[in-house]
Amino acid sequence: MTQSPPFRFAIAAVDAVLFAVGNGMLWTLLRPVETVTNHYKGMSGFPGGVMRPEENAEQALARHLKEKVNIERVYLEQLYTFTDVTRDTRSRSVAIAYLGLVPFSTAERYTHDSAKWVPIKKVGTLAYDHNDMLTSAHTRLAGKLLYTTIARQLLPKQFTLTELQSIYEVVRAETFDKRNFRKKILALDILEETGDMQSGVQNRPAALYRFKGSTVTEIPLIA
Repeated sequence: MTQSPPFRFAIAAVDAVLFAVGNGMLWTLLRPVETVTNHYKGMSGFPGGVMRPEENAEQALARHLKEKVNIERVYLEQLYTFTDVTRDTRSRSVAIAYLGLVPFSTAERYTHDSAKWVPIKKVGTLAYDHNDMLTSAHTRLAGKLLYTTIARQLLPKQFTLTELQSIYEVVRAETFDKRNFRKKILALDILEETGDMQSGVQNRPAALYRFKGSTVTEIPLIA
């Protein structure tokens, strides 16, 4: 009777691809990788790290985000599990990646400890397989904009319809007709007027809106 070979365990890690939209660009949060023992030294990647034996993925991610970029209570959803056998030159590893969204108005508070927001068009070669993570996260976000209210996680509580349209145009890299976009969005009955007007602008102030409810929900497809 042949014996099975001993188990070989892979390192389990978590990473967060965080996005913010502002100044007509889609930004992501990067920080230098911590390891100095392999050829990723001097490169940047997404905040995250190894899971401890007593942690699940969500607990590990919350710890790394708090310790490394001082992020708490932001929108996160599990994205994909990256398992390429060569993704880490030090050891066999598996990374559970998450998509995270931050309103641009609050993004700057997460830039301590060498972390910085970078426009995704200027992101170069990242450590590990983080370029693949970036592509997957961007694709997920661009798709979910069309059938969910996920845009709410990239906006302040009150916003103009122009600001909402900008989220769609920046993330999806396409232009929407202003009249048609507003007609479709308002017909979905997912927004409500706040009764307030935009302030601090030279032109005629626009009405401010907010999303109904408090969670990301599915909506009819915005074609």
